[in-house]
Amino acid sequence: MRRRKKGRLTMKYLREVIRLYNLGGLSNRQIAKACNVSPTTAGGCINKYIDSGIPYETFAELPDEKLESIFYPKEPDQPVYSRPMPDMEYLCKELKRKGVTLQLLWEEYIRENPGGYSRSQFSYHYQQWSKKINPTMRFNHKAGEKVFVDFSGYKPEIVNPITGEVTSVDLFVATLGASSYTYAVCVPDQTKEFWIEAHVKMFDFFGGVPECIVPDNLKSGVTSPCFYDPDINPGYADMAAHYGIAVVPARPGKPKDKGKVENGVLNVQRRILAVLRNRTFNSIQELNSAVAEELVNLNDRPMQHMKSSRRQLFKELDQPALKPLPFERFEQYSWKKAKVNFNYHVQIGDAHYSVPWRLMGETVDIKYNSRIVQILHKNKCIASHPRSFKRGYYATSAAHMPPNHQFVASGWTPERMNKWASKTAGVYTAKAIDAIIDSRQFPEQAYKSCMGVIKLSKYYPPERLEKACRMVLESGTVRYNSIKSILEKGLDKIHYLEGEPRKNLVHENIRGNEYYRIKGDD
Repeated sequence: MRRRKKGRLTMKYLREVIRLYNLGGLSNRQIAKACNVSPTTAGGCINKYIDSGIPYETFAELPDEKLESIFYPKEPDQPVYSRPMPDMEYLCKELKRKGVTLQLLWEEYIRENPGGYSRSQFSYHYQQWSKKINPTMRFNHKAGEKVFVDFSGYKPEIVNPITGEVTSVDLFVATLGASSYTYAVCVPDQTKEFWIEAHVKMFDFFGGVPECIVPDNLKSGVTSPCFYDPDINPGYADMAAHYGIAVVPARPGKPKDKGKVENGVLNVQRRILAVLRNRTFNSIQELNSAVAEELVNLNDRPMQHMKSSRRQLFKELDQPALKPLPFERFEQYSWKKAKVNFNYHVQIGDAHYSVPWRLMGETVDIKYNSRIVQILHKNKCIASHPRSFKRGYYATSAAHMPPNHQFVASGWTPERMNKWASKTAGVYTAKAIDAIIDSRQFPEQAYKSCMGVIKLSKYYPPERLEKACRMVLESGTVRYNSIKSILEKGLDKIHYLEGEPRKNLVHENIRGNEYYRIKGDD
């Protein structure tokens, strides 16, 4: 075994040589043989020790650094050819600009410094500098802790079998942190509805729920991206609350925060989309079936530098650590803000839903889907109604009404509405108001429409409003929109009510009865 380090004795064997020399009675050759070094090397060390004049007791206490400076002093630095070092901070700043490469910066550098570093040395010095300034952190993910989700930049396509139209769809990819177990599914687009639906399918695929999700800052998941305090989309937050999972978005402009799924997306593109590149799919269901088949192969494939596959690691690490799925599958809702009207109702689509009358004028949050409408005030549910798609429908709870079925805030009653209409326009307007009120289950439901009819008197003469109201009363369709349409289109000007004399219309395209009588005589 060699006992040298960089062509010199290590301090351990140097000490041994000097110790044997101080014992006395041993020749240099015997000391060299005992230490397994050459006699010349041993003799050189002994001569340097003698020349130093250091007593052995002091020598034995000296640290290795001091011994090395005595026995192997540093040689004076040789003059080297000095080359100008590039400005590393400038290079780093310029490389962040679009289209700027290290090759371009080296060409600019060498033009200013003809005797400067070569291309390879230029790159080497910059890489060494960048490693010190921006070191990469290696994440060791705990089992069952995180799932990283993102959309693939490369989009698969489906072809309409009838028209031949090609449509791009989005590929959702999710990767668990510890095992890299991967899930992929195609969705029509990146809207919130399909973003959340993909998450629900992902949890079903994993058969459990990790502690947190790490998404990118797309609008479907994050309403307001922020480096330190992002604002989560309400629907996405609702889904996370249902599954008991935390949403921790990656920092904007920091792709290394979600490096796990970036690598997962790359694997899906190479191992799934590339394999399917020569196949034609006529529906997203057909495409997802093929993706699911190739996904099995991806998860069963042994990973590079590891003996295990993603599926094996998933069963060993992530699967036992995942939380169980909730008893009920997540039901997706839409959200909106609305101000409570003076009739203590809010509108979703073409229907209206009541809230407690004391909240008139307040802003509420509305959570709804095709089945139910829930209204929240200050994060507390104050009303819940079955969803209706009937135009003009009012869902009113008696518990939400003020005492005596009257609008307490301003004192409106059906009688007052009738008197106001009579005073503003006339008797037919008042009758139309009564008809609108009678068509609703509760008078309060009709107040908004009644006010709309009366307000038309600001834009049209009372005579026209009266005539329009008489027309709708005769037709039996007494609604605000019908009255407004008659006035906007001027139908009240050409419509003749019963009992009114009709005038003959004169026009060059109207032949009249005389034309047909003459033609018959011929």
